[in-house]
Amino acid sequence: MVMHVNPEACDDERGALLAFIAEQRGGIRRALLGLSEEQATSRPSASELSLAGLLKHVAEVEQGWIARARQVAPDTERDATNWGDSFRLVGDESVKQFLDYYDDVARRTEEFFRAAPSLDDTFPLPDQPWFHGCPAVSVRWLGLHLIRETARHAGHADVIRESLDGRTAFELVALAAQ
Repeated sequence: MVMHVNPEACDDERGALLAFIAEQRGGIRRALLGLSEEQATSRPSASELSLAGLLKHVAEVEQGWIARARQVAPDTERDATNWGDSFRLVGDESVKQFLDYYDDVARRTEEFFRAAPSLDDTFPLPDQPWFHGCPAVSVRWLGLHLIRETARHAGHADVIRESLDGRTAFELVALAAQ
């Protein structure tokens, strides 16, 4: 799990985008280190968010964006009737299941970025108000968006984890290194 990106390790712009996405994924994953399923699904703050729910959400969202860029259906369809399920484990879903799924999503994201002929290539966005009339975005934009989305939720994960047991991100880095 990457903590900080070494600029020299990034072979090119694609490598840099992928390294920064991986860095933020690592923050989400580390926040779950050493927790029971009960702790991971608990909501220790005023927010409705749990660490397990954040993990599920970021995995599904990243996969959905890669599917959109490939112009195929996402693994999971969400709409107004089931959007909340993307932020909590339901049925027999588990943290382990979503950690494994997130690994698979990361692999597919890397494959997509490595295979794209150009970061300037574009793909269409659906005609939905939250896209502000933007008909298409580039692969580069997608990389930056995934960094932003994952970093936002990695920050949430830091606060939730610290609320659970007082462990900070730096303590979790040390724990992960053991």
